Amino acid sequence: MKTTDHLGRPIVVATGVGVVTSLGQGVADNWAALTSGKSGIHPITRFPIDHLNTTIAGTVDFLASSDKGASALTYELAELAATEAIGMAGFGGNHFAGPLFLASPPVELDWHDRLALYDGADETQPGYLRLLTVARERLTAATFDACQFGTIADQIADRFGTRGLPITLSTACASGATAIQLGVEAIRRGECDRALSIGADGSATAEALIRFSLLSALSTQNEKPEKASKPFSKDRDGFVLAEGSGALVLESLESALARGARILGVMRGCGEKADDFHRTRSKPDGSPAIAAVKAALDDAGMDEGEIEYVNAHGTSTPENDKMEHLSLSTVIGERMRDIPISSNKSMIGHTLSAAGAIEAVFSLLTMREGVIPPTINYDNPDPAIELDVVPNVKREARVSTTLSNSFGFGGQNTCLVMAREPV
Repeated sequence: MKTTDHLGRPIVVATGVGVVTSLGQGVADNWAALTSGKSGIHPITRFPIDHLNTTIAGTVDFLASSDKGASALTYELAELAATEAIGMAGFGGNHFAGPLFLASPPVELDWHDRLALYDGADETQPGYLRLLTVARERLTAATFDACQFGTIADQIADRFGTRGLPITLSTACASGATAIQLGVEAIRRGECDRALSIGADGSATAEALIRFSLLSALSTQNEKPEKASKPFSKDRDGFVLAEGSGALVLESLESALARGARILGVMRGCGEKADDFHRTRSKPDGSPAIAAVKAALDDAGMDEGEIEYVNAHGTSTPENDKMEHLSLSTVIGERMRDIPISSNKSMIGHTLSAAGAIEAVFSLLTMREGVIPPTINYDNPDPAIELDVVPNVKREARVSTTLSNSFGFGGQNTCLVMAREPV
């Protein structure tokens, strides 16, 4: 079997995956729920929701750290997904012979932690003196670590014994896909035989909810939480904030074959392009997204006619869904009407930094299992978006190639092309 691609680079495959979402922990539970059209969106119970326009989310409430703050939850999500992926790949212990690339949200202390730091401080002091007092007397190593962007990756590296300096990245909603791209590129450059790429996000906090609400980005259809996320539907009104994690063990095909590993899928191509139009809005003509899709196809050595399924970014926001349709129909043309495309976010919500990794896991499972998850809540089609969204019910289909899109705030666009088998 040929172990290099069309450019003479090592072919990169996935040999292990792991996932946690509001649907549950682990690949088996998530896949069963996803393909049955189950929603993990529910009313928020973690913090007060009085006077908030949005009172629903896809929070992960069943873990030990679910109420211990964003940093602790993000770590646990990452650790659980990585444990499953590494185990599936056939590696044991805590000596993973490869680098770590972790996509995680920007780190900040929750408000109750910030207020606790100042509890009992002399309120007659000027603000800067109170801050100095806290810094000198009250900050602990644990508090310091909780405020550092790279701490979670350091802890994951210690847990699994990854090699080299762990990389932490945050490219908004494209972060998880970017972590995969970095792993693929490291293997292609010959820097390692395998890499661990993780996207994890446990930052569905009150602050995050308020900030996204101020951007008018969130759905306010609170009455039926499971019906709120409705990508590509005419009555979509925003995304649903969510949490989760996805992890992939990436490996050169040569390494995987040498040790007799099971190959879950092939990472054929990665493409990224920046969008300088607006801090949160995508460029109306879709040109950066179009360029990202084309870059991923070029990197894979494929043309648009070879894509058989699209795992959509599909956020359920009026503008982003329209832009994604425009970009895909521009690249693929009239054939896009007949290619199945579905959005996992209709069931799990938008997991932000983790989304690209979670959706890559689901894309690999789609090809391995021969089942396309549905886009649920598709009861009111948008006539301006002509797509086969696999409405409401899963579909059995033999899928050989998949395009997975991640289009993020701040102009981050990353697309991944995956295949079921090596060429």
